[in-house]
Amino acid sequence: MSLSLPADPPRARSLSRVVPEMAAALEGASEWFAPARSAIVWVLDGLGAHNLAQRAGHARFLSEAKTKRDAARTVFPSTTAAALTTLLTGTLPGEHGIVGYRTRVPGTDDVVNQLRGWDTDGLPLSFQRATPLSASLGRPFFAVSRREYAGTGFTAATLGDAQFHAADDLDERVRVAADLAARNAGSLVYLYAPDLDAVGHKRGWESDEWVATLETVDAAARALSKALDRGTGVVVTSDHGMIDVPRHRHVLLQDGDELVAGVRLIGGEPRMLHLYAEPGEAEAVLARWREAEASRSWVLSREELIASGLLGAVAADVRDRIGDVVVAPRAGIAYYDDRLADKAPQKMIGQHGSLTDEERTVPLVRLGAFA
Repeated sequence: MSLSLPADPPRARSLSRVVPEMAAALEGASEWFAPARSAIVWVLDGLGAHNLAQRAGHARFLSEAKTKRDAARTVFPSTTAAALTTLLTGTLPGEHGIVGYRTRVPGTDDVVNQLRGWDTDGLPLSFQRATPLSASLGRPFFAVSRREYAGTGFTAATLGDAQFHAADDLDERVRVAADLAARNAGSLVYLYAPDLDAVGHKRGWESDEWVATLETVDAAARALSKALDRGTGVVVTSDHGMIDVPRHRHVLLQDGDELVAGVRLIGGEPRMLHLYAEPGEAEAVLARWREAEASRSWVLSREELIASGLLGAVAADVRDRIGDVVVAPRAGIAYYDDRLADKAPQKMIGQHGSLTDEERTVPLVRLGAFA
């Protein structure tokens, strides 16, 4: 059958190429960016290109710096664990192996959080299969982020031996990043801000609180631009965009529901489910989900997802991390396993993970030497 999956524009820029192209710019050899003495990549977690465009009046600095070509396509699934790993390794999920927010450890019934499972569930660092760019590029590499992320398993798995500088205040993080780039010729600096994502999940990206946070972030971007050394180039980008899914658009999976029949484990997240079937039940699970949900979600078998190329080339030991069936909404809905005792995730408003343009198109704003 034809799955009618959305195709990336022919000349779309991949998030996987952002840091390698920045490194090439330090050699004067980038196809994307002008030559620079040092470079900063700033990830504004949760700021999609569509979100920025819809609230441009509250982010005048970033919006005025943005051009029509300044956009990139993040990975599928459009979720932080997969996208940041791609950004920081230059590889796609099928290679680095982080194929969702929560995925099955092959050979087990453990469905593990890919952001925190390194620390809470004993995921080995080798579960992330690719070499971090901090090691492979052979140049000074710094990370500037919140203190809570220092020394975590996900930080180690994606940033390797990058020199970590902790600062909880956003303005301080910006100053530290600008100073590191100025004092270390030939360096790359990774600057991370989770503020928009956190507010978006809790209140929604259309909320007044999200807009106020965007204004704060925009002011910090202006301050960063002013603080830059003359030879420093900056790329402001994101890991994913966001859509709001109010509670009345939740699809609750409950005992007795035909959609959970034959399903052994559920992973992923509300807008990108990995369904792991009981032995021999994969085809039946796929058929039931297609019949019930194909009008509002993309429903793919594992083999169809691999063949689509959305994950890039999928390594043999990554294959079984992917659900037997994968469900990605194209409508503004989110799926929840209502059999779970913990209902707190159902309070989340801002969502991401699927294939829509709103979730997969992210800004690529150039500042400083890259402007």
